[in-house]
Amino acid sequence: MALSDFDLVLFGGSGDLSMRKLLPALYNRDHAKGLPETARIICVGRNAWSREEFMEAMEQNARPHIASGNPDPATWERFRGRIQYVSLDAADAATYAALKGALRDGPDDSAIVRVFYLAMPPSLFATICRNLKESGLASATSRVVLEKPLGRDLASAQQINREVGQVFSESQIFRIDHYLGKETVQNLLALRFGNVLFEPLWRREWISDVQITIAEELGVGNRLDYYDTAGALRDMLQNHLLQLLCIVAMEPPVSASPDAVRDEKLKVLRSLKRFTPFTLAQDVVRGQYRSGHVNGVAVPGYRKEPNANPDSRTETFVALKAEIDTWRWAGVPFYLRTGKRMADQLAEIVVRFKKIPASIFARPNTTFQPNSLLIRLQPEEELQLQLMAKTPGDGMRLRPVELELDFKETFKTPRMDAYERLLLDVLRGQLTLFMRSDELEAAWEWVEPILNYWEQEGDEPMPYTAGTWGPAAASALVARDGLQWREESIPE
Repeated sequence: MALSDFDLVLFGGSGDLSMRKLLPALYNRDHAKGLPETARIICVGRNAWSREEFMEAMEQNARPHIASGNPDPATWERFRGRIQYVSLDAADAATYAALKGALRDGPDDSAIVRVFYLAMPPSLFATICRNLKESGLASATSRVVLEKPLGRDLASAQQINREVGQVFSESQIFRIDHYLGKETVQNLLALRFGNVLFEPLWRREWISDVQITIAEELGVGNRLDYYDTAGALRDMLQNHLLQLLCIVAMEPPVSASPDAVRDEKLKVLRSLKRFTPFTLAQDVVRGQYRSGHVNGVAVPGYRKEPNANPDSRTETFVALKAEIDTWRWAGVPFYLRTGKRMADQLAEIVVRFKKIPASIFARPNTTFQPNSLLIRLQPEEELQLQLMAKTPGDGMRLRPVELELDFKETFKTPRMDAYERLLLDVLRGQLTLFMRSDELEAAWEWVEPILNYWEQEGDEPMPYTAGTWGPAAASALVARDGLQWREESIPE
C-alpha cells in the first residue's frame, strides 16, 4: 500500500538509535522506492549544528549500518536530500519555533502525515508533547511514537500514559516494541491463525512447556548509565518477552484489526498468575555476570565495566516461571529468560509438546525427544519442527530430525528490518503491532511485585560466568518440573 506524503520528526535524531536503526531503516525503504517523492525527515537534536555538520555525522554514524556501509549512490543522494536538521532544546518551548519553521503547512497540510518519533528518555515524553501542543505542532491528525523504556514501574507508566494522553488520543500514540516487527513474530501469527494444523494442539492437553529466550553475548557497552538504573527485568522482560508470550498464548482474535488483536493480548496479561512471597523466592532467578570468556575473548565482569559501580546489584540476567490461569493454558509453565554476556546470541521461542504415552520401539536403540516447534528470531529468522524419524539402515532406530523453514532461502525477496516494518505501520496509521495503554499498565502490574521483592529483600544477584547460560539456579528452575532448557536437552 502506497504511503501518503509525510514529515517525520526524529527527536534524538543525532542519537545512537536514530543513527544505527531508524535512519538506515528509512534508507532501506527509500531504496525499495517505498517513500513518497516529497517525503521529508527532520532530525532534531541539541547540538548547534548546521545541516552540513549533521550530514557529516550521518556519514560517519548511520552510513556504516546501511548495506555494509556501501549504500547505492543514487539512493543515498536522494535520501540525503530528504534530511533536514533542527537544533532545539526539547525542554524549552521557545526553541520549537525552529521546528515549526521546518514543517510544511498550508492548504494541503491535511494531506501530509506528521509523525513525531521520541527516541528520547521517557522523562522527556510529557514535556515534548506539551511543547508540541503549545507550539501548535500537534494536531488531531498527527502521530507520536514512544520508544522504550515506557516507565520504570506502574506509577511512572501510568503517568506517561496520562500526560501524553492529554495531548494525543490513544489512536495517535504508537508505543513501539521492535521485537513485534520481526518477520518470525509475524509468521507466528500466520502459523497460528492461518493454518488449521496447530490449533487443536495449541493447548494444555498437548503442550508440555513454552520457553522464550533472548540472550546476548554483548555486555552493557556504552549503555551503562541507563542499564544500571534499569536492569534486565525492566530493559527486556517487561516488554519484549511478555509481548512474545502474549503472541504465543493469545486466543484467536475476531479479526486482524488492531484492537481485536490487542484485546486478546491484554486478556493474556490479565490472566497471568500473580506472584506470592513463596513463588517470588522459588520461581524468579536474577543474576549478574562476572568475568569470563565470550567466543574465546576475555571480558570483564559487570562491576568491572568502565565507570561501573563496584557494589552494583543491578541484574543482567533474569529467568522466571510464568503461568496463565485460563482453560487453554492452566498447568503449562512458560519459562522466560534473558541475559547479557551469555553463551550465544539468540532470540527464540520453543513450544515443546508432551512425550508419547508409550513406545513400541526398543529403548536401547532410540533416544526419544519430545516434538517441539522452534521459532527463531535471531541471529537468523526460521521455523523448525522437530520430529522423530527412522535412521537409514537395518533395524528400527529413531532419532530427532528437523523440518526447517529458513526465510532467507525460501523467500528470495529482500526482508524488511523490524524498525523498517514498524515505521511503515506508523506512517500508515496501523496500530496492531503497538502496545495500547492498558497493555502497558497490565504488564507493569504483573512485573512490579518482583521489583518490590528484590528491593525489600536486598539480596545480591547470583553471579554467573560470562560466556555461560546464566546462574545454575536457572537450570534448577526448570529441573524442578522435570524439564530442561533447550540447549541443555540437545543430544550430544
